[in-house]
Amino acid sequence: MKFATRWLSAAAARAAGVLAALTLLTVSATPSQAALPMGLLGAQLPTQAGFGTIKGRLVLDAADAPAREVLQQKGQATKDGQVCAKDAAILDDKLVVDPKTKGIQSGFVYVAKPNGQNPEALKEIQVKTPKVVFDQLNCRFVPHTVAVTTDQIVVFKSSDPTSHNLRYAGFANGGFNQMLPAKSEVEKQFAVEKRPIAVGCDLHPWMTGYLMVFDHPFFAVTGEDGSFEIKGVPAGKQNVVVWQEKAGYVTPGLAAGVPVEVKAGGTVDLGDVKLDPKKIKKN
Repeated sequence: MKFATRWLSAAAARAAGVLAALTLLTVSATPSQAALPMGLLGAQLPTQAGFGTIKGRLVLDAADAPAREVLQQKGQATKDGQVCAKDAAILDDKLVVDPKTKGIQSGFVYVAKPNGQNPEALKEIQVKTPKVVFDQLNCRFVPHTVAVTTDQIVVFKSSDPTSHNLRYAGFANGGFNQMLPAKSEVEKQFAVEKRPIAVGCDLHPWMTGYLMVFDHPFFAVTGEDGSFEIKGVPAGKQNVVVWQEKAGYVTPGLAAGVPVEVKAGGTVDLGDVKLDPKKIKKN
């Protein structure tokens, strides 16, 4: 009876050894996980509870929309009059307010330091729009503001039959200053920028625009009525920033943004994000 007990114990030990070896082989078959301690797998591969939407409108908190400044009178451009302001006056694009809705276009809206990721949304942006055109058309930057991801390529283009100059000074991307001949273009890819970077043309100093670069897909540029919508935002606590060229940070918290709670499958409606006219810079 004692011999049988010892034999069973030895057999059990051998079986345990075989099971351990099989377990080791199984983990080794997935090298991306085998390189990590088992306790860290959850931290390295977080599960996302769901996604929601953030929307709203950037509006001017005033009874009337301000008139846009005329930068170059029709037929009286101070430079390259055969092209610039030839058929219409060039108006200031720094603050464009819809007279009916008081909505402000061309503002940047984004999630600051996102809590979570959405790789599929990021991939979708890259697939749908691998290149984004920032044109110099009729001696203006069109569109006035551009937002891209680090995976996208910005095509700086001159559609005008005259030369332009392209100049910007990024924080993470350094400076760039280059002539852009008529009907030409140059492609650039950018590292993430924490703030918008100004873009200009030294040959036509009234020409200005702004570019912002993100390493996530949670951003938008306000439309003609000031509306914005950011889909696919990870559920949980997030911070939203609204920025406008003539006023800087519109939302409380400046670069840190205003806190919101995103629910899976839900929508955070910020309503009208109001810009106080007193915050508008004169120049």
